[in-house]
Amino acid sequence: MAEQLRGKRVAILATNGFEQTELEEPKKALEAAGAKAEVVSPTKGQIRGWRHTDWGSFVPVDVELDRADPNQYDALVLPGGVINPDALRLEPKAIEFVRAFVSSKKPIAAICHGPWTLINAGGVRNRKLTSWPSLQVDLKNAGADWMDQEVVVDQGLVTSRKPDDLPAFNKKMIEEFAEGRHEQREAASMR
Repeated sequence: MAEQLRGKRVAILATNGFEQTELEEPKKALEAAGAKAEVVSPTKGQIRGWRHTDWGSFVPVDVELDRADPNQYDALVLPGGVINPDALRLEPKAIEFVRAFVSSKKPIAAICHGPWTLINAGGVRNRKLTSWPSLQVDLKNAGADWMDQEVVVDQGLVTSRKPDDLPAFNKKMIEEFAEGRHEQREAASMR
């Protein structure tokens, strides 16, 4: 598994208030699989996590959102935390960034409250996914087929509910990111 993502560049879109483990654990898993995982944020310098019920540690921002080009990335990770995705939904450049991954059919992994940002980017309609339970109605109203499962995979979109799901989430995330754009896989299977 150490080389499964060799040569892949992955954006982790986050801002202050991300759930600490939902950014750090996927980043570690991606790097262990050989990917270059970069924290992309509208915030300069560093962002601060949220650890369950209080502020957590700071994480350095690798690329400021203003300078981030979605064409330079193979996949996207959207960590949760209530504050993080809610703030990103109000950031037009963040929505444009996510929308670029949705429209190009690049793999996306979103956990907990992360799918909130996908709603605004038009990435959930007619998709099967899961999330933190409080997003269920929001996702259904946006046209998603919501399921209460540890991990749900649908055409390159990997979602999970909470930090306890991280082992399954990371495993499926790496599998989907290794496979790449889903449209390429569909074309290959039609030959």
